[in-house]
Amino acid sequence: MAVNVGTDRLGLATLRRVPEQSRPLIRPGSVPAGIVHLGLGAFHRAHQAVYTEAAVDAAGGNWGIIGVAPRSTTLVEALAAQDALFSVTTLAADRSETRVVGALAGVRHAASDPAAVLALLADPAIRVVTLTVTEKAYHLDPVSGVLRADPELTRDLTTDRLPVTVPGLLVRGLLARAAAQAGPIALVSCDNLPSNGRRLRGLVQQSLALAGVPDAVLDALAGQVSFPGTMVDRIVPASTDATLADARAALGVTDLAAVAAEPYTQWVVEDDFPGGRPRWERAGAVLTTDAGRWERLKLRGLNGVHSAVAYLGAVAGRETIAEALALPGLTDVLRRFVADDVAGSFTPPDGVRVTGYGDEVLARFANPAIRHRTLQVAMDGSQKLPQRVLHTAVDLRAQGRPAYWSALVVAAWLRFLDGRADDGTVLPLDDPLADRITTALATAGDTPAGTVEALFALPEVFPAALADDDGFRTDVAGWLGALRTHPVAAVLAGAA
Repeated sequence: MAVNVGTDRLGLATLRRVPEQSRPLIRPGSVPAGIVHLGLGAFHRAHQAVYTEAAVDAAGGNWGIIGVAPRSTTLVEALAAQDALFSVTTLAADRSETRVVGALAGVRHAASDPAAVLALLADPAIRVVTLTVTEKAYHLDPVSGVLRADPELTRDLTTDRLPVTVPGLLVRGLLARAAAQAGPIALVSCDNLPSNGRRLRGLVQQSLALAGVPDAVLDALAGQVSFPGTMVDRIVPASTDATLADARAALGVTDLAAVAAEPYTQWVVEDDFPGGRPRWERAGAVLTTDAGRWERLKLRGLNGVHSAVAYLGAVAGRETIAEALALPGLTDVLRRFVADDVAGSFTPPDGVRVTGYGDEVLARFANPAIRHRTLQVAMDGSQKLPQRVLHTAVDLRAQGRPAYWSALVVAAWLRFLDGRADDGTVLPLDDPLADRITTALATAGDTPAGTVEALFALPEVFPAALADDDGFRTDVAGWLGALRTHPVAAVLAGAA
């Protein structure tokens, strides 16, 4: 890590200038690394890093985190110049608090130095690997969970070149670890994927098969690697100039890696760590034998609602989630979505009332201090909608029940794909399937039914059970027709 970052930048040399209440819980640089984290984005820094620092502060242990950025160098350079220190500002509606986090033991850039990352994964001191890399970095079909063996991934797994993809790094790292007899390790997905632990296990198994790994090596790995499932929850909007300004005002020095987040935070983790783990429960995490119900609660009752607000809000010309929620009728429609669709689609964790959870979610989304942009939440819809909304519809339809409000959310996405808001503002399509979506729309014609026909033909997005469901398709087309004919506000007024 860098030293002597200067008199105006956050770092070891300037910590004495930071107010005492904003300093790290642990002495930076004093905790050896035990965790490698892939995906050094804002969410990890405001969530797992915070939990881990608090756990080490409460219970000790060599659980410093080496943060790895798979692609971008910007954040790595900023953190390296700050001795891996950064701050988290907690934003409530009426106040804010900023604290420097010292959980990072170092940072790496995978694309420019994959050999260093592989060496870390093979290091016996590293016993946990966590991931927040977004859905598309897994190279998995979001509907089937089948590995998408594109040319880049295939090269990673079938040639001697150093890997650049996340599956390539994991598999090559595990093979190096097995060769070094480095001991057991847990691979922990903290991304919003259904059954994320099982999905990550499937990714690794499929990647090992593609790599042609001998059975003896597979058997050795099977007894050394676990894949705990998780549920993570905290709203962490993208950092802006205002985020950096708030951090500087609170700290008295500049932090170019500052993040902001809402006060609420939750982490549910399946307790399956063969090499040990931090005492995250001492920091407030929930350790369990099955995170599945918690995961479905969050994916459907929070993330699904988030997507609904994002698409309807973006089409209505609202910049932030909080501003979108102010649309007349939207809160009532979202409550119907939670009560009529989400609550009936799965069994929640013991003691949890889904409608009460939904009301809490809406209150969190309404926090005006969290300027979460609708366009940011709207990104990657083809990857997000299956687990956030479509699985809810599939489960309801399997019970013979309507999925009327889920159809509205799907229609809102299709209306977003039209590319123009109600006021004519351009709505950009930022999606890994953008080319496929654009091609499908070009053949759809001008009718809502034609759009539904064309987009529902994308098996990567729509499960067969919905693609062939005439009733659900009719509901989606009806909502889409309304959204194309009338402004969002008018549609919501009529629906509520």
